[in-house]
Amino acid sequence: MVSSDKPKTDVYRRNNNYSLQLNRWILKPIGVWPELPSSSTTEKILSKLLRLTCHSLVALTVVPSILYILFEEKDVRLKLKAVGPTSHWLMGGINYCSLLYQKRQIRKSIEHMEADWQMAKRECDQELMLRNARMGRVIAGVCALIMQGGIFSYNVARGTSPILVTIGNETIAIGRLPCPSFNKIVDTRFSPVYEVVFTLQCLSSLVVNNTTVGACGLAAVFAMHACGQLGVIMSRLEELVEEKERNVIQRKLANLVERHLRALRFLSRMEIIMRQVCLVELAGCTFNLCMLGYYTITEWHEESTNTLITYLIVLTSMMFNIFIFCYIGDLVTEQSKKVGEAAYMTNWYQLPHKHVLGLILIILRSSSVIKITAGKIFHMSISTFGDVIKTSVAYLNMLRTLTM
Repeated sequence: MVSSDKPKTDVYRRNNNYSLQLNRWILKPIGVWPELPSSSTTEKILSKLLRLTCHSLVALTVVPSILYILFEEKDVRLKLKAVGPTSHWLMGGINYCSLLYQKRQIRKSIEHMEADWQMAKRECDQELMLRNARMGRVIAGVCALIMQGGIFSYNVARGTSPILVTIGNETIAIGRLPCPSFNKIVDTRFSPVYEVVFTLQCLSSLVVNNTTVGACGLAAVFAMHACGQLGVIMSRLEELVEEKERNVIQRKLANLVERHLRALRFLSRMEIIMRQVCLVELAGCTFNLCMLGYYTITEWHEESTNTLITYLIVLTSMMFNIFIFCYIGDLVTEQSKKVGEAAYMTNWYQLPHKHVLGLILIILRSSSVIKITAGKIFHMSISTFGDVIKTSVAYLNMLRTLTM
């Protein structure tokens, strides 16, 4: 990606765009991607219209579904069957509002990344940062593919498996919606209302999925960028002890401390952006994994094969989604600790006494690890992912005991 025949300005901007490109493609269509200060009035108005449209689409799906569960459906099993999709849409709507609320912090993080790319003058630093940026892109792309594929297949399976209902002497096929709707306001069982509502729900599912995928992609890209910056710091620590001139050592040590504090500030801002999203994902995925397992077990002989396969695909996509958030939290924690370990493992005893004190400060600051949390309550880590799986299975067993 680094080319010597290109102007330096073009190189750092191209590298920064490379790391953020997928997230921009995902978040810009739903109005979450922050506008630049130089954006025109037309672009700002268009972004507001996009946000209004997305809010309306989610509300047109969630509100009728909640009314259906509360006031229309009387059968407990059918109510439970409607709760899963409704919770997914509601969870996506909450995350959409959270990302919009954090737009300023997201813009600051993007500007921070651009400044880091501009500061990376050495080719080895740029290559290290690019390796991490490539990993962030891969995680964001795989998350988008799995999540969008799972929900899209669910929508298609619902739309292509109508219910046969006998009215008088006539048997008719009634289409099924991805998320049940309150029929006492608008009867969605017959054409053309069914087709209109089905299309609106598919569009709202794109908003909800883009929100989830975009949040996961931002977490991945931000975390990998921070890991790249910490990697640069660790590589510079090795070079520090090789210097002989005290003035050069002092300057390099000051630069290392500044870079370390920049990376920690970046991680602190990332934690602020992600803490509410992670809390919603943690609670929502625990509940949805339980419900999807319940649907698969209880409807093994009732649903069509394609619907059961779809349940398994959505189950896999949600497990992958919460795993990525937990993996990113674990990665950030471990990488932050490694800076202190790298400082200790250098030949620090060869440095002048005053400069060794500077390394001690880096080690002490690294011991106070910044953690990615879910609402400042749960630390996002691999062990938390295991707790999510165990909790969802426990709820599943309890639900089966109460309803079967």
